[in-house]
Parts: sequence; C-alpha cells; structure tokens
Amino acid sequence: MRKKLGQEIRGIIPPIVTPFDENGEINYELLEAEMELCLRAGADGISVSGSTGEGPTICDEELKKMVTTAGKHCGKEKSVVCGVMRTCTRDAVRAGLAAGEAGADAIMVTPPAYNVLVPNEEGMFDFYSTISKEVQLPIIIYNVIPQNKILPELFERLVNETEYVRGIKQSVDGIQALYAQVMKVGARGSVFAATDDMIFSCFELGAAGAISAILSVFPEECVRMWKLAGEGKHEEGLDIQNSLYDKWQCLGGNQFPIRLKYALECRGRHVGLCRSPITYLPEEDKEKIRRAFAE
Repeated sequence: MRKKLGQEIRGIIPPIVTPFDENGEINYELLEAEMELCLRAGADGISVSGSTGEGPTICDEELKKMVTTAGKHCGKEKSVVCGVMRTCTRDAVRAGLAAGEAGADAIMVTPPAYNVLVPNEEGMFDFYSTISKEVQLPIIIYNVIPQNKILPELFERLVNETEYVRGIKQSVDGIQALYAQVMKVGARGSVFAATDDMIFSCFELGAAGAISAILSVFPEECVRMWKLAGEGKHEEGLDIQNSLYDKWQCLGGNQFPIRLKYALECRGRHVGLCRSPITYLPEEDKEKIRRAFAE
C-alpha cells in the first residue's frame, strides 16, 4: 500500500479504458497515454479495471500490471483505485490481495452480479467484511448491480462495523440514490458520484468526488466542475454540465465500453479495441456518437 491508512481519497478519479489489440492483449502504451492525459488535466488519481476498463475480463496478473503502471504515473501524491469484479468472496479476496501487492491505494469492489448467485443482505455483509479482514486495504463499494443493490442501511453498517469499508461509488438508481447515501452516512463514509450526465449536481449534493466514465472522456471539464463546486460557483458549473449532457445520452446502455472507445476515437484519442465478445458497434450507433460529438 503506497499511502498511509486513513489518507483520504477524494476528487476526480477517472476510470481508464483498457486498450486491447487484435489478439485481446492489453496495449500498455495506449493505456499509459490515457493515464497521462487525465493526470495532466488535473485528476486526483486513476482507477483501473472497473466497468469502463472492462474489469470482469481482467485476470489477476493483468490487474497487478495495470496497478503498477498506474502507480508509476500517479506517484505518491495521487490515488490508484483498482476495480475488483469477481463472482465469489474467495476470488474477490485474491484479486484484492493482488491489487495491494501491486501498490493500489484502495480497491473498488463490485457486488456479485450473476442472478442466481445474488446473496441476501447478510451474505453481502459477509462478502465485504471478509474482504476487509483479509485484504486490509481501503474498500470503495461499487454500487452498480441493479439486482444486488447496496442500500444506505447496509452501507452504514459496513462503515460502522468493518475496518476498511470507507466509501461507495453510487451508480445504480441515479442522483437520488447518491443523495440517500450521503444523508444516511454523512461524513463517516465517502460517497463518489457516477451519474455521468449530472456530475456537477452530485458534487453540490455532497459527493466526495467522482469515479465515473465521463471523467475519462472530458477530464478537464470535470476537474473544472469539481473546483467550481468547491468554490460555490453554481452557474458556471451548471453551464459545463449542460454543455456535456446531450453528448452523454448516446453512450449509455449495453456494450458501453465499445461506445465509449468510439467516442474517444471521435475526440482523436486512439484507445484500441474491446476484448471479445464486445466486438461490433452498429453503424447507426456510430453515426449518433459522431453527430453528438461533432456539435
């Protein structure tokens, strides 16, 4: 672990896309270029192996190399957050230990997603409390699974009764759910925004920052919105949010990584391919993205 336990993770932490080549291997040169672009824009850290980075397809050895790569660019001043997206507690612990060995400052752990393996609340408490005990690295819950939501009451319990659960990235159910988490836990836990098209509004409602794909597409604008929120400059921040709103509407839904990568290509950034089976984006979807990002 590169930071002291308790050192706060806050602010703009872009989740970086994972560039793959034609054989499905990670192109680290393109990965590092994306990391540098976001850090030069003023980001407070880097997140790897989340949804944006096609995390469920990343094995533990690849995860370790991506964390090491991010740490080289972030140094000790900026945070490295590693996504852990595994089906069972044992494998999540293994991935978390690998991330810690490679130098991650925190792990962002997604609840199990496969329908018939979704546990009840006690199972989810055991999942996160076991990872806390075994990995001993700050944990941010990635609340993104519609059929396995971490409700504010469970988040509060995990913050109060485990040593390492420190925050939650609130993605599912939008900005209202983020506000519910903030109201329930307050300053005892960090609530990170992931409602891409309303990021500035999330900041104004008390988010501790954001770990959200829009940060990777528009890093300078998102850094600016974070600063404006801290300065209480509502109109300026809202203007930026409004300017990005329509662009984001064509990116959501299934096959999100390939849509996002095409949008980055439209911005002149070469980010490689997606890992199979996400291999094809229909021409009508490309046209919608081109049209939105040309405006």
